[in-house]
Amino acid sequence: MNLGAFSLSLNVKDIAASEAFYEKLGFTVMGGDRDQGWLIMKGPTCVLGLFQGMFDKNVMTFNPGWDSSAEPLDEFTDVRDIQRALKKAGVPLVTEADENTSGPASFMVTDPDGNPILIDQHR
Repeated sequence: MNLGAFSLSLNVKDIAASEAFYEKLGFTVMGGDRDQGWLIMKGPTCVLGLFQGMFDKNVMTFNPGWDSSAEPLDEFTDVRDIQRALKKAGVPLVTEADENTSGPASFMVTDPDGNPILIDQHR
């Protein structure tokens, strides 16, 4: 199963302070909207999402249809197909994508320790 590009979505208290901190670690802003409370930052080997007031916890995120630089892929497994496979495997879903749609959609699961995992397709 190909879940797409991996990133870590961090629940931050102060987006400006977090942005400044991660810039010191070599990350650069590659997307988002600071005024809306979210930024996507790219480091040499990984992507971080900074989210102020959007999540209760840090979230592992997978993006079907994107490579590690958030560039679109020509071929990928649709989020609804991933969701159907996980349901068939008995994985409980926290939220679900509407399987009667196409294009952008997301769903969420949690691992056995309660860590949230977001499968978020943007195209």
